[in-house]
Amino acid sequence: MKPVDLHIISASPEQTRAFGRLLGSLLREPLLIWLAGDLGAGKTCLTQGLAQGLGVAADEPVTSPSYTLMNQYRGRLPLYHFDLYRLNRPEDLEDLDFSSYLDADGITVVEWADRFGEQQGAGLKIRLTTLDENCRRIELQPGDASQADLAERLLALWRRENAS
Repeated sequence: MKPVDLHIISASPEQTRAFGRLLGSLLREPLLIWLAGDLGAGKTCLTQGLAQGLGVAADEPVTSPSYTLMNQYRGRLPLYHFDLYRLNRPEDLEDLDFSSYLDADGITVVEWADRFGEQQGAGLKIRLTTLDENCRRIELQPGDASQADLAERLLALWRRENAS
């Protein structure tokens, strides 16, 4: 794979959600998405948009599963939303039956994926970096050629829709 600049700058939480919504609208097959970024970087905002793009009911609140550790939503594809922030050891993942979701039949999103980096396998890695109070850098790191194609289509559509 040739190196490509796979990032955007989001100017607001609404734009981060819109980026997630566009990603969700493009997904047609199961995918594992690893989200990394500091507290407040927009991981949940991106996931909320992703849920919208997958057709999760508008009246179903998509929230960070910080205490429940995993939420499941029904859309065009099932959405499994994990939050690893409160876990302390890789063994805690076994209690969640985490490994069974790595090849699930839907979209598996893992917030705080960098907490247990050794657990990360194939999948699309997305890093959100806080630039200022509202702006975020959203960087995509595809795990394979089909994810690279997805990332390039996503960014091309995003840039076309957001050209000033």
